[in-house]
Amino acid sequence: MKKYYILFLFTIINACNYEINRNKASIPSYFAQSEEGIQDGNVRVLKINTLDTIHKIWTKTIGNNSNKKLLLLSGGPGCSHEYFECFESFLPEHGIEIIYYDQLGTGHSDNPNDTAYWDLNRYVEEVEQVRVQLKLDKSNFYLLGHSWGGILAMEYAVKYGNNIKGLIISNMMASCPKYDQYAEEYLSKKIDQSILDTIKRIEKEEDFENPEYMRLLLPNFYNQFICRIPLEEWPEPLTRCFEKLNHSLYVTMQGPSEFGISGKLEKWDRSEYLKDFNMPVLVIGGNFDTMDPDYLKWMSQQIKNSEFLLCTKGSHMSMYDDQERYFDGLISFLNKH
Repeated sequence: MKKYYILFLFTIINACNYEINRNKASIPSYFAQSEEGIQDGNVRVLKINTLDTIHKIWTKTIGNNSNKKLLLLSGGPGCSHEYFECFESFLPEHGIEIIYYDQLGTGHSDNPNDTAYWDLNRYVEEVEQVRVQLKLDKSNFYLLGHSWGGILAMEYAVKYGNNIKGLIISNMMASCPKYDQYAEEYLSKKIDQSILDTIKRIEKEEDFENPEYMRLLLPNFYNQFICRIPLEEWPEPLTRCFEKLNHSLYVTMQGPSEFGISGKLEKWDRSEYLKDFNMPVLVIGGNFDTMDPDYLKWMSQQIKNSEFLLCTKGSHMSMYDDQERYFDGLISFLNKH
């Protein structure tokens, strides 16, 4: 019996050593230079043709992995890639390639300052041009969309789903009317009625520059449902991103109010298309999210090859206020598929 135990133990040790050595061997290739010439941190500025005009789109790649490339679609609408910087603390050690991408009108990409460009279908075609130029395809292309980026990711999957190896819908419902309903019936009930009345009065008067508006929203809405870390401790990439938000893009698509959607996206609904998604899908939600976690779970049940991840301590920015659960689930999904 002792002989078999020693043999079993020896087998386990060999397997562990193999896994360690395999991971170590992959590190040089992950961090190897991917292009010749002057090195610029793997920044690629792409040229896209949209509304008959050429615009520059900024992207940056972290690491090299020929079959696991994760393109990140940020939220807002109007946020840049910057709040995704926390991904660098988790994904590289697992060999997962990260691709930052500033959508037109955000971050380092061109800003045409023209609301004609703030259009969902146009953004879908923009993502497709980015995909082609970055050489992403069914063999390697994982798409993660967070918040508004989740809307964009779902809309892209409806039209171009055959290009995607895996889809991650992070903190976004498949129906804006359902989100409006949740905001009205649940989120607003979590706020003191007198404070809510003041917020809604300011919104009705369209007095959004009133300092009282943000003074009330920050502790009563943002700190409850957007990121539950104490406001004075919010991570710098998150605050830096919010400071650069493209307000024209946000208001055109979302509308000026945080309690529901009144912009171009007001009627958007892809609930009936979820059953047609033919790629592996991970749906992520937070227990304190602006998005209804029960609806997000329902979404995952409509998709044939889908998983649901609930960040029990998380809100809309679960990648910050429930990091361990968020990234354990994301990495597990990417490795599984």
